[in-house]
Amino acid sequence: MVTASEPSTESSSNAHLVGTGAATDRPAVSTRDLTKRFGAVTALTRFTMEVPRGVTLGLLGPNGAGTTTLLRILLGLTAPTAGRAEVLGQVVPSRSVLGRIGYMPQELATYTDLTVEENLELFGRLYGLRGAPFRARIAAVLDLVRLEDRRRSVVAELSGGMRRRVSFAAALLSDPELLLLDEPTVGVDPQLRADFWTYFRRLNAAGKTILMTTHYMEEATHCDLVAFVHGGELLAQGPPASVRASSGASTMDDAFLALVRAKQAGSR
Repeated sequence: MVTASEPSTESSSNAHLVGTGAATDRPAVSTRDLTKRFGAVTALTRFTMEVPRGVTLGLLGPNGAGTTTLLRILLGLTAPTAGRAEVLGQVVPSRSVLGRIGYMPQELATYTDLTVEENLELFGRLYGLRGAPFRARIAAVLDLVRLEDRRRSVVAELSGGMRRRVSFAAALLSDPELLLLDEPTVGVDPQLRADFWTYFRRLNAAGKTILMTTHYMEEATHCDLVAFVHGGELLAQGPPASVRASSGASTMDDAFLALVRAKQAGSR
């Protein structure tokens, strides 16, 4: 199997350490031998990694790779079949950390019969947000996703891309320590996508951690760390340039294909 050239610690056949944080810091996300089966289908196989705080890690893989299942396990929405996961120092599932996590699911996560503003007010109240600071926060996230002029529009009247922007705004409301974003840039125009990445960098500089899934290999170059996932297995991970170089490929697409071929050859 082709793996990243960075030093790694292995605890299973497909386990590698993703980055290293300060010695006194526990990782934002940690999984060990995480396995998830749905009947005869195995969505994750002994998935082991550590994600330090203050970075953006991109989970890259095709549909069915297992990345959405991983996010749902980290949120406590589905239980692993085997293995262990920790989020912000707490063993999953733990309700105590949910208020410190922002989640943007792949599917629509807003109420279509409410306005944009009403959706944010609802989600904010669920987080316990109140008063003038909350109103200012709503204004700030609407400005970021460029929906200030549509705050009183019913979500059902918005385009698919705008609805995803509302979901992203809701995930940002509580100023979370950890963002779990499932395909956050799908349907987003190039300029707004660039603005998102600028904001991600600001969040990282403030010590926030972002774990995002994407099918866009070109987005990998914007991440501090990437993890290639295929068939529920972790193929390789590390800084994008190192993962690409270790595969001998010139692009991230070619690097991913090389890793998949190496995996398939090794399983014969």
